[in-house]
Amino acid sequence: MKHIPRKRFGQHFLTDQAVIADIVAAIRPQGEDAMVEIGPGLGALTTPLAAVLRHLHVIEIDRDIVARLRHAYPPGRVSVLAGDVLEFDFSALPSGLRVVGNLPYNISTPLLFHLARYAGRIHDMHFMLQKEVVERMVASPGGGDYGRLSVMLQYRFDMELLFGVAPDSFSPPPQVHSAVVRLWPRPQAQLTAASELGLAQVVRRAFSQRRKTLRNALAGLLEAGDYAVLGIAPGLRAENLAVADFVAISNYLVNKEKSATS
Repeated sequence: MKHIPRKRFGQHFLTDQAVIADIVAAIRPQGEDAMVEIGPGLGALTTPLAAVLRHLHVIEIDRDIVARLRHAYPPGRVSVLAGDVLEFDFSALPSGLRVVGNLPYNISTPLLFHLARYAGRIHDMHFMLQKEVVERMVASPGGGDYGRLSVMLQYRFDMELLFGVAPDSFSPPPQVHSAVVRLWPRPQAQLTAASELGLAQVVRRAFSQRRKTLRNALAGLLEAGDYAVLGIAPGLRAENLAVADFVAISNYLVNKEKSATS
């Protein structure tokens, strides 16, 4: 029976065999890899991955597709995990995990933040995403694409835009262009934020009204003298700061609070 794509799940099924082959080539799956595919859909990536891997986990929310997948693949080779990936506990899967998928574009940003929580258990990730989102992920300071998503993901991951994918590679075609991106966790030694929660709060506050200068956006957190100590001009906007600058501000605030309470 033909599956009718469901808008509420953001379903756009990859059908271009050349693009599928390019994605698999970029992933370079090896037989012993611990791999999970998010949103397998009708199996465009599942089939070539399962042909190489000893075992593949897939996470799917659509119950009709779950039933199809469980019928199509032997459970000894493909474990079909039914549920909402935004609520999935990735620590239940083996460490050194490789994560792949043609992600539903309507949940891509919250899903990326969810996965960042498990970065210490992840080997790498390869995703198909809306091209605009990938450009924001890999953006450098100073441009309009650079924002909260850029900073928080670049703190945890190194990233590379691999190639673009046209809308006609999908059925039904999305109204946007797509791109494939590779992410791999940065070494633990480079994660120097004293509090990742504190870092996230500073970044969120700084970009909440991105046309404001730091002096205004971070009012109540930093005073004029603090900027002098940090060596950061208060007249800059959030988009002008590197990831390391946000880490420095966050760590400074943590130390400032400790000094105030000691």
